[in-house]
This record gives sequence, structure tokens and C-alpha cells, in this order.
Amino acid sequence: MYMGYSQSLEWLEQLVAEVDARPALEAGRVVPFVIPSFPVLPAASGIIEGSPLVLGAQNCGWSDGAWTGEVSPSMLAELGVGLVEIGHAERRRHFGEDDAVIALKVRAAVDVGLTPLLCVGEAVVGEPGTAADAVFGQVKAALSGDWSVASRMVIAYEPVWAIGAAEPAAAVYVSEVVRELRALLGEQGLGEMPIIYGGSAKPGLLPQLDGVSGLFLGRFAHDATNFGRVLDEALAVATTVPSQLRDR
Repeated sequence: MYMGYSQSLEWLEQLVAEVDARPALEAGRVVPFVIPSFPVLPAASGIIEGSPLVLGAQNCGWSDGAWTGEVSPSMLAELGVGLVEIGHAERRRHFGEDDAVIALKVRAAVDVGLTPLLCVGEAVVGEPGTAADAVFGQVKAALSGDWSVASRMVIAYEPVWAIGAAEPAAAVYVSEVVRELRALLGEQGLGEMPIIYGGSAKPGLLPQLDGVSGLFLGRFAHDATNFGRVLDEALAVATTVPSQLRDR
């Protein structure tokens, strides 16, 4: 919500220009996505039509019906949304979204064919193993014990303490947390799940990370040229792309 409606549309045009300037994205090894605010989604769908950009939403309700003020996953799907952000730290902290609510939203999104982008992260900086345990617990809670849902999901690892900070978490720390998390997920046959990093992510970080599938940019992407720089870094290191996004 940093941008108004008109500014958001101008920004989307700039992002499309950055994507169009990189024909290598058509190969699908790197999948860029953009998640504007709800009122922008219909216009955004038209702006990015024909480009490799996947359209996402910042949140969703957990059902159709009498839920005044919410936006149902089915309506998002109808608008051309392919990805929906669920469980961001701000939603958890300011809007009281607990594990039960997040699990309902994940299931509702999957049921209509949306890819949940599940936001998880530890509250305070500590040891990587402790952080991975906390994050694994959040993932498990979001699935309500149904690990089959995870094959439709992308994890956004965002340490809460790094959101809005001047610098992202140290690359070594992030890589170790993700390595530990993959080991825990591997016990469920999910060690290859796509895990992207957010939390003051910016250009220059991705090449330093090991075992991380991509970046979840926030304020640094308000300058579209930064988005383009990260696309170049992703193209340089990409080997495979998650089917959750590739098939959109």
C-alpha cells in the first residue's frame, strides 16, 4: 500500500518493460511474479497479459459466502491470479491471523487452483537450527497435517526481524536456515520444495545464497530497475524452476 492506484499501474508498466527486455525469461527457467493491492488486480491482469509475469494477490479469504470485506480465492482465480500470499508477518501481528486461519486460507486457495505463497519466519534472530525448527512448525500448522498440499505451495522465508531492516539477513544465515529446513521437509519427501527469501531482499543478495530458490522483493522493487537487476541475477544462477509457478 505504498502506491496509489495510478502510480501502481505506472509501476506495473515499468516492470513489464524490464521483463520484455529479457527474452531469456521466455524459456521459463526464471518465473517473475508481481503482487499488487486488490483494487489493482483487474487492470494488472491486462497490463501483464502475454508477459512471463505471474499475477499474485496479497491475501485471500477462506471461503465464498457471507464474509463481508474479504476477497474469496475463487474470485481471485477468476481475475487471473495464480499466486496468493498467505500468512505474512504483518497479517499475523496486526490482524490476528493465527495458524488455524492460515490453514483455512491455504486449503481454500489450493481448492480453486491457486498457488499459496506461504510466509514464514522466526521472530528474533538466533541459531539457524532453532529458526528452521520454528519455520517448519509454521509450515506444518499451515498444512493441518496434510502434507500433500505442500506440493502446490511455495514457501517465502522472511525472518520477522529482517522485514523493513536496512539490510537483509546475512546470506550465510539464510542459506543455513534453508538447508536445515530442507532437511526437515525432506523427512516428508518435500526437500525440493521451492523456498524463496524475503526480508529486505535486494539486488546482490541472490548470488550469495545457497539452496534458495529465489527472492521475495519488497520496497527495493519499487524502483523497477532493481527488479530488472534481480532478474539478471536469477537468470545467471537458475537451473530449474518450480512447477508450481511454471505451470501458470
